[in-house]
Amino acid sequence: MVAEDGPGPLIGVLDLQGDVREHLSALHDVGRASRRVKLPADLAGLCGLVVPGGESTTLSMLLDSTGLFDAIEARLGAGSLPVLGTCAGLILVARQVLGGRADQRSFGVLDAVVRRNGYGRQAQSFEADLDLGPGEGAVLPAVFIRAPLIVSVGTGVEVLARLDGAPVLVRQGSVVASAFHPELTPDRRVHRLFADLCGAGE
Repeated sequence: MVAEDGPGPLIGVLDLQGDVREHLSALHDVGRASRRVKLPADLAGLCGLVVPGGESTTLSMLLDSTGLFDAIEARLGAGSLPVLGTCAGLILVARQVLGGRADQRSFGVLDAVVRRNGYGRQAQSFEADLDLGPGEGAVLPAVFIRAPLIVSVGTGVEVLARLDGAPVLVRQGSVVASAFHPELTPDRRVHRLFADLCGAGE
């Protein structure tokens, strides 16, 4: 049973498309209460926001039509809302997107250049084991589905994991982003990292 709302600061999960239930379950597993975010009013009181995968162009349009894009952009611009972007969510937080529509918007809070479908289309989806570096324990299982490729990152971006030399998990301040779907495996280290950035629950 996934716990939504509850005591302590809430982490929101953007509920427009993608693996919303899986992210809610992952947050529950790391002891954090959560809330689905469908409208600007749902952002009230949140200490963090997860932007799931999906189709980035469609997500961009839905964010505009619901009024959520401007509301989220204002919170991110003020630095008051940590954000976890996974797969399409990575595209939405990146500074520059290659291969997208000319009118596609992104929040631009991660100093990275990202290419849509950089690892191929649906048929090229795959799983891989990632090394998170010394002291992080076992390798991290990762699921890549129509995954974006991080082409480059700025000097202020910390690379937490790579695949064949390319960054696939990065952090810049209170922004965490992955090219893969951490919610689709039992390993909760990415969600635990993000939950820690969002502050302690009660």
